[in-house]
Amino acid sequence: MAIMKAKEIFRVKEAYGTGIVEIVIWQVPKPVPPSEHPYKYRLVYIIEGKRIVSYDKERGKGDHKHFGDREQAYRFVNPQQLMADFMADVKGAEQ
Repeated sequence: MAIMKAKEIFRVKEAYGTGIVEIVIWQVPKPVPPSEHPYKYRLVYIIEGKRIVSYDKERGKGDHKHFGDREQAYRFVNPQQLMADFMADVKGAEQ
């Protein structure tokens, strides 16, 4: 029986505003607890080596986002909404 590995479904790293945006999303065979969806992801906006905005999912922590040093829970809907929410926060950070 073959074991399904994580499958990368989206990856981009490019200049945005005064920084760099990197987005990586994987589909995983089983949800990573405590989340119930089959995705793992890392989205980050960096300016001059400093994390400004990031979204990620960790075992035990689940879906969450960071604004500088502050962290808060994130309600994951789907990958498209994840990217839209992240970019909205990046645009807000640019202002």
